[in-house]
Amino acid sequence: MIGRAARDARIKPVNFQQSVMSKKVSSETTSGSIGRDTIRSRLVLEVASELVDQGGWEHRQARVSLRPQGGDHWPVTLFASDGPAAIGQVACGEVQMAIINPAGYLALAERGTGPFAAPIALRAITVIPSPDQLAFAVADQTRLKSLHDVRESRYPLRVSMRGQRDHALHPVVKEVFAAAGFSLEDILSWGGQVRYDDGLPQNENRLGAVARGEVDMVIDEAVRGWINAAAGNGMRVLPLDELMLTKLEAIGLRRAIIPKARYPNLTEDVPTLDFSGFAVYTHEKVAEAVVTSICSALESRKDRIGWQEPGPLPLERMCRDTQDGPLVIPLHSAAEKFWRARGYI
Repeated sequence: MIGRAARDARIKPVNFQQSVMSKKVSSETTSGSIGRDTIRSRLVLEVASELVDQGGWEHRQARVSLRPQGGDHWPVTLFASDGPAAIGQVACGEVQMAIINPAGYLALAERGTGPFAAPIALRAITVIPSPDQLAFAVADQTRLKSLHDVRESRYPLRVSMRGQRDHALHPVVKEVFAAAGFSLEDILSWGGQVRYDDGLPQNENRLGAVARGEVDMVIDEAVRGWINAAAGNGMRVLPLDELMLTKLEAIGLRRAIIPKARYPNLTEDVPTLDFSGFAVYTHEKVAEAVVTSICSALESRKDRIGWQEPGPLPLERMCRDTQDGPLVIPLHSAAEKFWRARGYI
């Protein structure tokens, strides 16, 4: 899992078309061996790669900046982001490659809907497959059967939300509640509580809190790790009705089903929103040479990059719109050319 996002990043404009290649290339590099000017960078990257895989290491989210040796600024930054905050950094040119889950959230930025006042010309590089959905689970004793019941009864829910405040879960939930006609602030005004708890729902501080009678509702994604247990221990997963789903689709979000066939403790399939895919994205104005180099690096290293399934990155299906890897914005022109040349699209 990607760790907590870096906060309060200082944003500075960058020339999108700035070349990323130094005009001076060492003779060692051109001859095929490791150049003296890359030994330090390789050391740093290898150490960082090892650190983010160490279980006891807290700082597991990477942000890598690259420049010509001794350059006076950093024209390329690659950010292993996981939330919407990086979108603004990509938009202003501070970051040239970022990542977000769910992939579908990029549609709101590209269209200028939801929290985005105007369209942002984001472009996809690829989408790592990761099937997932958003779930709203309530304790059976609430007797709630829908989010409309929450609004109509003005129910004082005690809600457990993801503690990572810059996670895409939070703006998506805001849109869902707006479609249902209320907000988290309304829940507070009705006498309810909203907790921001660290970790995933299967942890003791979340589903455990439901079992202890401290929490009525758990909202989160990553459903494969908790939804069957929740449904088997006195919780009901609330469906989103057709009117709500139509409203949410209109701003760019995608509907999905939490299937009973996969989670047998559910009483039936549950209509909800899709939360699939880790979209690797950039801006339309980022130079083709930069994006082509990123694609080439992914192709060269696909056997070494881990994902949620065994084997190398399945790049052949990561540049097309799929159920577990939604491609909701256009590919960058350089990415499209690169993947097409390899027969992937």
